[in-house]
Amino acid sequence: MCGRTACTLAPDEVSRACLYRDRRGRRRQPRWRDGDQEKYRPSYNKSPQSMSPVLVSQRHFDERAPADECVLASMRWGLIPSWFKENDPSKMQYSTSNCRSENILQKKSYKDPLLKGQRCVILADGFYEWQKREKDKQPFFIYFPQTKTPDQDPNKLLHILVVQVGEAPAEWTGWKLLTMAGLFDRWTPPDGGEALYSYSVITVSACPNLQSIHNRMPAVLDGEEEVRRWLDFGEVKSSDALSLLQSKNILTFHPVSSVVNNSRNNYPECLQPLDLNSKKETRPTASSKMMMTWLSSGSPSKSKEAGVSERKKDGKEKKKRESSALQQWLQKKARTK
Repeated sequence: MCGRTACTLAPDEVSRACLYRDRRGRRRQPRWRDGDQEKYRPSYNKSPQSMSPVLVSQRHFDERAPADECVLASMRWGLIPSWFKENDPSKMQYSTSNCRSENILQKKSYKDPLLKGQRCVILADGFYEWQKREKDKQPFFIYFPQTKTPDQDPNKLLHILVVQVGEAPAEWTGWKLLTMAGLFDRWTPPDGGEALYSYSVITVSACPNLQSIHNRMPAVLDGEEEVRRWLDFGEVKSSDALSLLQSKNILTFHPVSSVVNNSRNNYPECLQPLDLNSKKETRPTASSKMMMTWLSSGSPSKSKEAGVSERKKDGKEKKKRESSALQQWLQKKARTK
């Protein structure tokens, strides 16, 4: 683990969703690294070797930038070490999609990036994990509890998202992205060509409420301060950063359909809650209700560049909703296959 994630927000939404504070406590909205916004594609079902959004210190790309200045980048899931000698990254003989926290300093592939300060934060709606059963495996979707209650007026919400007060970006009121600690490296093909940035998700022992599903989980960074400390390699030494890699009992989850088992399946059903007794839609949790309300009633238009289909809204009339809050969110975010 972790071997599958979901990240369904459009590029501009990802940027707004990961506001951070610099060393001086100022709220900042990260921009996308040049060209990387086009490389990212939202997905309900991301697997290793796909491109995912990560938050990283801008100094890794510009030595003149402050180490606490963050930028968004698209990186390949599955770390390719800088010293890899093949021209084709798919020829890696072992998996680097995950890195056990206990082995970071024992394996060159991870020790070198760590000592160079090449720490990143992988962003996702959540991740999938499979619980072993007698005859099969049951997938679950695992994510941060959603607690913010958005304004119900779509026009007012859009105004809040667009307008800035002074220099401070407006607060994000949508889905709280999961922030996972990772390491990245920069690899250039021996025969020349464009450099490839890739990452590995750091894992720790599972927290108590996830142990029944799997014995490992991503090293989750809880809150802006932990994210800042993990990324700010100029102020926080590697030895101190490692103390952030803890098993945290702060995630929630729900069972989902086995449709997610095939990584080629990329549609809303991957995330839909499932009643394990009837194999039908389950009742939404308080967490999913509060968060999904934002996306179902006040979400701004999704970016066409991200491949997310836009659905025209009638601002004067709303259809009566009979499905669960989570279903409403999935339907609003459905994109063309």
